[in-house]
Amino acid sequence: MKTDLILALLSIIVAATPQVAAKRTLVPRTGNMELVTDSTVAMAVADTTGLPPFNENAVTLRGFNKRASDNYETFFVQNNTRHHISGITVTLRYTDTHGTLLHERTLHVPCDLQPGKSRQVSVNSFDRQHLFYYYLSGKPRKSATPFQVSARLMGYDIPIRRPTL
Repeated sequence: MKTDLILALLSIIVAATPQVAAKRTLVPRTGNMELVTDSTVAMAVADTTGLPPFNENAVTLRGFNKRASDNYETFFVQNNTRHHISGITVTLRYTDTHGTLLHERTLHVPCDLQPGKSRQVSVNSFDRQHLFYYYLSGKPRKSATPFQVSARLMGYDIPIRRPTL
């Protein structure tokens, strides 16, 4: 209960933090998914709660794939922390090849990751009519529109469990 309250407070603080001076860089070790970072995010509350502060480099996202015929989008999530991670919250921003916004969504992705480990995850595609394909996934035989995607890490879940006796 107390942990839920702390996590809720942290979520509110992150949501209320002004998004000023956002900087876009390519995700390390990949060139196919852009990671949006914000160096102004400061989590002073973490010092008083005993929780680790938010770290925008705690998770690496890479290897995005979505063909026109796919119902799912897949990508790899890597845990760069010293803690077990049970899920991430990420904002995906989809644009056409000219940079025009097509769609944006924030979603929670369950992923059971030990420190330093990586896992491929799948999420339902934003493209329910199969009209779009990720521009690096290969051009389809049928007519479809290529898109690009950028990702912004919004949060990650560090589970706290009762110690075994």
